[in-house]
Amino acid sequence: VGGGGGGRPDMAEAGGKDPEKLDEALSAGADYYRSQLEA
Repeated sequence: VGGGGGGRPDMAEAGGKDPEKLDEALSAGADYYRSQLEA
């Protein structure tokens, strides 16, 4: 999504400039966590 992150030690924040890529980013995250749960 062309974003960045920041926040505090107890709270993460993120944003992006290309919301059209949000579905792709969420899918990649889901795939990653799914693979970790299967390991």
